[in-house]
Amino acid sequence: MKQIPLHIPASKSISNRLLILRYLYPNIKIDNISSAKDTRILQEALISLKSDNYKNFINIGHAGTAMRFLTALSAILPEKQTILDGSSRMRQRPIKILVEALQQLGADIQYGLKQGFPPLHINGQKLTKSSITIDAGTSSQYITALMLIAAKLPYGLQINLQGQLVSLPYIQMTLQILKHAGIEAYFTVNRIQIKPATQLSETNFEVEGDWSSASYFYGILALLRNQKISLSPFLADSLQGDSQLVNYYKKLGITTRFLPDKQIELSPVDNFVKPDCLTFNLLTTPDLAQTLAVTCLGMGIKCRLTGLQTLRIKETDRLQAMQSEMQKLGAGVTTGNDYLEIHTPYIKQPDVIIKTYDDHRMAMSFAILQKIYPQLQIADKNVVIKSFPEFWQLFEQIN
Repeated sequence: MKQIPLHIPASKSISNRLLILRYLYPNIKIDNISSAKDTRILQEALISLKSDNYKNFINIGHAGTAMRFLTALSAILPEKQTILDGSSRMRQRPIKILVEALQQLGADIQYGLKQGFPPLHINGQKLTKSSITIDAGTSSQYITALMLIAAKLPYGLQINLQGQLVSLPYIQMTLQILKHAGIEAYFTVNRIQIKPATQLSETNFEVEGDWSSASYFYGILALLRNQKISLSPFLADSLQGDSQLVNYYKKLGITTRFLPDKQIELSPVDNFVKPDCLTFNLLTTPDLAQTLAVTCLGMGIKCRLTGLQTLRIKETDRLQAMQSEMQKLGAGVTTGNDYLEIHTPYIKQPDVIIKTYDDHRMAMSFAILQKIYPQLQIADKNVVIKSFPEFWQLFEQIN
């Protein structure tokens, strides 16, 4: 069976965390940084903050991670005034929970237009309080933003979590990165404790490939089932929660074998018996929802995906967007506050144009259907540069 080797770009999630830490602790070294537009935007913003400018205006476009991380970072930079703004969609994405947590610490943050939403006017200053309480049920990025600045506070930080924690692996990823950098950090059921660290020893980080980006090739192989694909660079003990896709796609007839030199080999299961219906709880891995849903649709498998409450506040309302575009294809789909269900998984009209809603994952997840329905079209294909600029180039390597 033919095997196609593909090199997947570095993890955006890990890269963005390391960039904030490197700003605070220059002894941190990063190899194989992400090529994603979001990461480039964050790099440019950090260069602006490093300058001698007293006032900084930073427009982060659609980059939600950059908005959250820079809000926390700007709040602890004395004698700097920062205005953080973004696209029209970014101005609709809530940030009140993070702002109020920072204000508990004494941060000076004002809203530029609408309460609870960007743009933000931030007067950086030394924050001396060391304990906050935050709602953990909306976005793990709020918590990660606080964790990344915590060790720079004079007394460290205790983060008390209220409610059901979403996207737990992203919190665990941040925790492991802090520990690897030499920062004392602890996580119990509803409390994160991070000790102060004024400086760190030199530490090297090599960023592995992005598992979210790998998911699209799992989806393609699940539909084609006529070849093998090897992906690199990936680790068996990955920090990324989305490495769970190995287990998800096993249910869809794709096995994963970890090879030397940070490679994984994807293979279709021989004589795979397609299930009638699958259920996935994606509370810890919501970024895989679109790929899994489209894969199930393409394979004609009913599915119910739950734990998706965070998808309502992403680049678009992803649940509504998925429902609309799948219904165009003729599928029967229902959604709720935290779930998506495909109850009639049939593509009756594949010659449609899929709208992307300025959402990179909409484009890449629906693209996998083009391998079996070449007449299907993707609007605004360039939107993939947000996380995976090389996507279409690698996509064309698979027949």
